[in-house]
Amino acid sequence: MKVFKFGGASVNTIERIQNLPTILARFSGQPLLIVVSAMGKTTNALEKVAEAFYAGHQQEALEMFRQVKRTHDDLVKYLIVHNALATERMLNDIYTEVEWLLHDKPVRDYDYYYDQIVCVGELISTTIISAFLAESGIDNSWVDVRDVFRTDDNFRDANIDLVYTATQTKEIIEPLLTDQGIVITQGFIGSTDENESTTLGREGSDYTAAVFANLLDADSLTIWKDVEGVMNADPKAFPSAEIIRELNYDEVIEMAFYGAQVIHPKTIKPLQNKSIPLLVKCFLNADLPGTIIHNSSVKGLPPIIVVKSDQVFIELHTKDFSFIGDEPMSNLYALFGQWHIKPNLIQSGAVSVQLCMDNKPEKLEKFAAAAAAAFDVDLEKGFTLLSIRHYKKELLEGMTAGKKIRLLQQTPEIVQVLLNSNN
Repeated sequence: MKVFKFGGASVNTIERIQNLPTILARFSGQPLLIVVSAMGKTTNALEKVAEAFYAGHQQEALEMFRQVKRTHDDLVKYLIVHNALATERMLNDIYTEVEWLLHDKPVRDYDYYYDQIVCVGELISTTIISAFLAESGIDNSWVDVRDVFRTDDNFRDANIDLVYTATQTKEIIEPLLTDQGIVITQGFIGSTDENESTTLGREGSDYTAAVFANLLDADSLTIWKDVEGVMNADPKAFPSAEIIRELNYDEVIEMAFYGAQVIHPKTIKPLQNKSIPLLVKCFLNADLPGTIIHNSSVKGLPPIIVVKSDQVFIELHTKDFSFIGDEPMSNLYALFGQWHIKPNLIQSGAVSVQLCMDNKPEKLEKFAAAAAAAFDVDLEKGFTLLSIRHYKKELLEGMTAGKKIRLLQQTPEIVQVLLNSNN
């Protein structure tokens, strides 16, 4: 059997959704588990709903959510005829989950409300796609992945209870694959043992698909995207970016670690553990070869460029000019764990530590306040982090020429440069 994952860009228009049966027809008769993301920019829209709700702007949050509903209800009108009423009933049940919450006032942390609101994007998209496929003659079973994926309550970056999830996969998913052949479910989300929705981190749908591939001993995992395959840079920012036809697991893990968005950082390990190949294929032209990721050595790779904007530079200086030793660094890493922060770059000196982090104000403020107990804290915003793997001197010089460098870290394999975004 195979596992497919369709990202939001693959199902963000009527035409692209209507292309799904053509792709699935290539695999007729094979058991398929299909993981689908929220459509298009739905996750971003739901994030704004969560932000407005948490800020106390209830009516604004409700109106923004009504817009999300209207967008998806319009899709139903275009795509589904015979099963329209049943589909609308299912969607209304999903909408109600959020609307009940939006009529209350927040009394818990933002991350909790984020997960309860944002999770419905995947539930909505899979409901519509399951109904459309059924109407197109492709029998399938829709499964709420929250009944399968048990997680802890680390909202916005939940950890999966793999033992429980494996049991649920065997009891719920495997019989459906045997009987029906195709299962449609969601990526990115799960549920605690108290039935509170959780999310696995942005782009977590890839991880969901990889965990399913592992638990089901799949022949392969295919991620369908609107690009030809894995590229050595973002083609929107770098028009000369090129396709990489073959990669190994280690290389992709390194790319993800430094911020490449093509594969979720957690995705590779479940596949690597069982040597399951990962294919990245083009949804717009399934005949293209795409990229294959496996366990074999790959040589001659081009420079791989990752750019992360909206970065924050933080300098922590010991209050009494004592050395940065084992205890201060241990305490610092404990703070990273406490506030679920992963520095994108860290460099230590004798009495100070310099960090580069994503600009997430709600976490940065808490982290800075906690760090101030042991350090003088200096925080600056407005930076861009450039990472180049397999870099060449000329490329690095060309990309940093005329720019103010705030921090640089370099090894023979990778260079990272924190640049002031204003020049």
